[in-house]
Parts: sequence; structure tokens; C-alpha cells
Amino acid sequence: MTEIEKVLYTGKTHTTGGRDGASRSSDGRLDVKLSSPGSARPGTNPEQLFAAGWSACFIGAIGLAAGKLKVALPADLAVDTEVDLRNSAGGYFLQARLNVRLPGIDDDTAQALVDTAHQTCPYSKATRGNIDVTINIV
Repeated sequence: MTEIEKVLYTGKTHTTGGRDGASRSSDGRLDVKLSSPGSARPGTNPEQLFAAGWSACFIGAIGLAAGKLKVALPADLAVDTEVDLRNSAGGYFLQARLNVRLPGIDDDTAQALVDTAHQTCPYSKATRGNIDVTINIV
């Protein structure tokens, strides 16, 4: 890490029981039961948590892009993220689709915002080249 780089935040969780357990953040703000996808058990699953985190991060990255491009974002900007858990002969894999709603923004500007956000969002950077990702402007 160079001198100008610094850690801005560290999220800490304690998880027990895997997909059928629970997870709690060190500050107590997150406290969730976990369940396997498709089960009738109460709780969320890692794919939903990942989708929620990526959506929130991506909206933040769109906001940064809009500031640079001097574009006012609509109040009803939304990102619906779908994270698939896949299985093949080689094991388990993820794939994702980010469906971005930018009502009132022209197509070229919306594409520029989404392209810039995908280059700067930490979740997009972490997944780049590791999972199949499709970004749709809807």
C-alpha cells in the first residue's frame, strides 16, 4: 500500500453454520439468519446478500460517474441485481445480471454512466474476469 492509499472501512462478520446458519456484524447492525437457496427455512442466502451489496455499491459508482459527467440522476434510479448459483462438472459458480433503471436519462448518457460505474465499482472490479456479468439498461 502506498502512502496515499488507506483503508476506508473494514466490514467484519462472524458466521456460524454456513448456508444454514447465521451471520452477525461486529457492530451488530447486521444480524441475519441464513438458509440455502430454495429452502423453506427462514433467512436469506449469500447470493441475495451479494446482490444487495453489489447493487448498493453500483448505485454509488453511478453517482460518482454522474458527478464527473455533470448529469443529474433521477430520484427513482434503481439497480436490480440477480446472482445465479450455478453447478457444472467443475463445481459451483456464480453469474450475475445488473439491470439498471435510469429513467429520463438518454441512452448514450445512461450507457456512459453504467460503463464508468462498472469500471470503478469495487464489486465489479472484484468479479471482473471471475464470473459472467451482464449489465442491462432497462
